[in-house]
Amino acid sequence: MEVTSKATRIRLLNFGTPQMRAFHMSWFAFFLCFFAWFGIAPLMTVVRDEMALTQSQIGWLVIGSVSITVVARLLIGWLCDRIGPRLAYTWLLVVGSLPVMGIGLAQDFQSFMVFRLLIGVIGASFVITQYHTSVMFAPNVVGTANATTAGWGNLGGGVTQLIMPMTLGILTVGAYVPFTDIQFLPGLGLSDGVAWRVAMVMAGAMCALVGVAYYFLTQDAPEGNYRELRAAGKLAPKQSVKGSFAAAARDRRVWGLFAIYGACFGIELTVNNVLALYFIDYFDFFRSMGVIQAVQWAGAAAMLFGLMNVFARTLGGVFGDMFGKRWGLSGRVRWLFMALFAEGLALMLFSQMSVLAMALPALIVFSLFVQMSEGATFSVVPFINTRALGSVAGIVGAGGNAGAVAAGFLFRGAIPWPTAFLLMGALVTMSSFLAFAVRFNPASETEARAAVEAALQDRQRGLVEATG
Repeated sequence: MEVTSKATRIRLLNFGTPQMRAFHMSWFAFFLCFFAWFGIAPLMTVVRDEMALTQSQIGWLVIGSVSITVVARLLIGWLCDRIGPRLAYTWLLVVGSLPVMGIGLAQDFQSFMVFRLLIGVIGASFVITQYHTSVMFAPNVVGTANATTAGWGNLGGGVTQLIMPMTLGILTVGAYVPFTDIQFLPGLGLSDGVAWRVAMVMAGAMCALVGVAYYFLTQDAPEGNYRELRAAGKLAPKQSVKGSFAAAARDRRVWGLFAIYGACFGIELTVNNVLALYFIDYFDFFRSMGVIQAVQWAGAAAMLFGLMNVFARTLGGVFGDMFGKRWGLSGRVRWLFMALFAEGLALMLFSQMSVLAMALPALIVFSLFVQMSEGATFSVVPFINTRALGSVAGIVGAGGNAGAVAAGFLFRGAIPWPTAFLLMGALVTMSSFLAFAVRFNPASETEARAAVEAALQDRQRGLVEATG
């Protein structure tokens, strides 16, 4: 698929161009999907007590929450190539909101597991976000655009760690300022069991509303929507997409990135799922508190992990673009190796921290590198196969969830959770060497350099015209 009129720079305060509207709507939609996807995670202490869940059952819930996303991401990339990101995002948000709200109907482990599994479908939103920005932005900034929209979207996984426990507090006994005894909002007096259900209904309703907004505020490509472009003969017909998934699947580099993304985004998903519960169960600081207050404070501590997405994933993409300008596509790959290797070391360091004052700084360092690794991965993805962009993004994106499924088995209770984190860190460090399997031939390097230079020239012309 070839699209022209791509933006050569990112103007954050500009909402008038289709490129920047897609930029802002895609990251915000992904933010809400991530918020709803992991909205139940910081509330699991309450759910565990209500449903008398065992450690093994919690482990299965961690696995279930990310497993169906593997399939959903594989399909959504192909769907984007066919119907465009606008319709794909609208349908995903509206349909995906139903299990988010429906989990409030769960009364036991089995029914809770079904809804937790179905909620994972909205995790496919990541692929649409990356697809939409890849279509809208030129090679000189596509790594930064992809990393920023994904990073700000991933931020939802951190914000939900603070907001959902606070919402629970407002609905029950009241909301407290984190790490203090100061109550700043009174509670509405609902029971814990009713309150977490109401909170999830609110999260699902927001997803549905944004799905409708996405339909009216965005378009598929800079020139318009796929349906109109195909009717005008400006875009290849749907039938031309046939075989794109197979072409992507035959490329060994795609599967190398599949595994690499499992070692960064898969780890982030796993940490989002277990971190608040890990703090409550393994750190004495939280054990002396009441349940609702401990949930709020542990959520605030866990939020630090996701909060780094404000800039960390963007940094991964920025450095990817910088390395790309200096050393070509092979430079992007070298940066990916460096970020992933450092991520593994930082995770092993965090696993050995048993005092909260030491664990939080280690968590922040680990968060920095895991998110930079994600940005670095998707600074490479747009250059693998431009004619099968959706399929490549879908397969690599699915790798993140496949990694989360594999990591989830470490938290089923067979080993202590600190040991599980240590093993994950070691595996991440080893997987970083897979980056060297992602290679580009001289023709691809030349084509990428020419595309970047053309984009830079277009940007310079635009700046000259803008200044008169």
